[in-house]
Amino acid sequence: MKSLNANAPFRWVSLMMMSACFFSMHIPLSATAQTAIVKGLPDFTELVEQVGPSVVNIRTLEKVRAPGMNGNGMDDETQDLLRRFFGIPIPNTPNTPNAPKQAPRQGRTPVPEESQPRGVGSGFVLTSDGYILTNAHVVEGADEVLVTLTDKREFKAKLIGADKRTDVAVVKIQATGLPAVKVGDVSRLKVGEWVMAIGSPFGLDNSVTAGIVSAKQRDTGDYLPFIQTDVAINPGNSGGPLINMRGEVVGINSQIYSRSGGFMGISFAIPMDEAMRVSEQLRSNGRVTRGRIGVQIEPVSKELAESIGLSKAQGALINRIEPGAPADKAGLEAGDVILKIDGKPIEKSVDLPRLVGNTKPGTKSNLTVFRRGTTKEMGIVIAELEPEKTAKRSADADEKPKVSASVQGLGLVVTEMSDAQKAELKMKGGVRIESVQEPAAKAGLREGDVILAVGNHEVTQMKEFEAAITKIDKNNPVSVLFRRGELTRFALIRPIR
Repeated sequence: MKSLNANAPFRWVSLMMMSACFFSMHIPLSATAQTAIVKGLPDFTELVEQVGPSVVNIRTLEKVRAPGMNGNGMDDETQDLLRRFFGIPIPNTPNTPNAPKQAPRQGRTPVPEESQPRGVGSGFVLTSDGYILTNAHVVEGADEVLVTLTDKREFKAKLIGADKRTDVAVVKIQATGLPAVKVGDVSRLKVGEWVMAIGSPFGLDNSVTAGIVSAKQRDTGDYLPFIQTDVAINPGNSGGPLINMRGEVVGINSQIYSRSGGFMGISFAIPMDEAMRVSEQLRSNGRVTRGRIGVQIEPVSKELAESIGLSKAQGALINRIEPGAPADKAGLEAGDVILKIDGKPIEKSVDLPRLVGNTKPGTKSNLTVFRRGTTKEMGIVIAELEPEKTAKRSADADEKPKVSASVQGLGLVVTEMSDAQKAELKMKGGVRIESVQEPAAKAGLREGDVILAVGNHEVTQMKEFEAAITKIDKNNPVSVLFRRGELTRFALIRPIR
């Protein structure tokens, strides 16, 4: 027994050696397979040298009025804050008994406007004569746009046009001989392919990050099938280029999926073919024209397709037709399923608004429609979609909303929503974000978002917002329920103490 036990380790070693010899006979096959898979990590240095000079930093400024001081040394907003929230009477104001009368507001000396930083983003040179592509949300609401090149030259840019539906904007600087990017073919882009981004995250100019294409044709909007990547994108990267390994720009970095406001491994880029289509219209006309047929649609489920006799779940199901719209005039009915437009298949319902939107208004198109078990062809004349509001801030929007010190601690400036805005968004109430700074920007909030609740307190108007602000605990994150477009979500703001 002792002898057997003593030899046991030797036998185990011998077995391992035999196994090694057995597997060694398969090395040529395994090595070949491994060589096909492992090709080494890419080197991005040449790409950075090639494309880096074409990437620009974009800073935006807005003009604000310096607060007018009264005889007591306080500005109007501070006085109003003390009166409303603390009930403190202010000496030398019209609300105080026996106070000396002040001159009417309209008689005061005009207070000069000052330019203050509003935001930081990225962009890239589209043409050598100074046209630059970026995101619409980077320049939206700005009174002044400043572009800084990699050689540190700075230019004041002119906004040529912005399209909020696709989040694409074009600005122009007075310069020539600029290094323009090469535009790539998005159809050649493959899932798993290496890509690189250059931008100014958190204001850090010309930062380079890399990753792979995670998915294509990602549906996150009516007009854009986004490119999804795992490239690190953060605030300030917006508007910068997404670059393939051939040094070609294939997308504009635009959005991230985040619960914290920072990068979480999922980012989205606007496909360059869509961006170029929009930019060409912006450069020619200053705005984008889109087609419409006047229908509301929904997806066709597998169960519905089987029940109505469709071979597979495809097309766009019409659930409402606007009276007098092109669809109404063409004889379409609620319950019809649009399968094709001008021979192009509608695989998913979101394909229809994209294809119609990209059709020039006035064009006579042909629809393939499935109705009650049969397929028929119908002609329709595409109408023009109503132009969106310009991204430029209205010139008469001089009055800034009154905000409390607590709101300043959150980095928010908000204003009451007009009846027109409520009607446009089909909302009963809320307050609209006019501008954001840290820490609200870090939480993912941005201008144009509509706040619906603060700390579980519903907000339908400014008074409710101000009341909710007084109840928050500055020592803890503040939950804010907000709406952006058709989506409603939460953000957590960590107040500045």
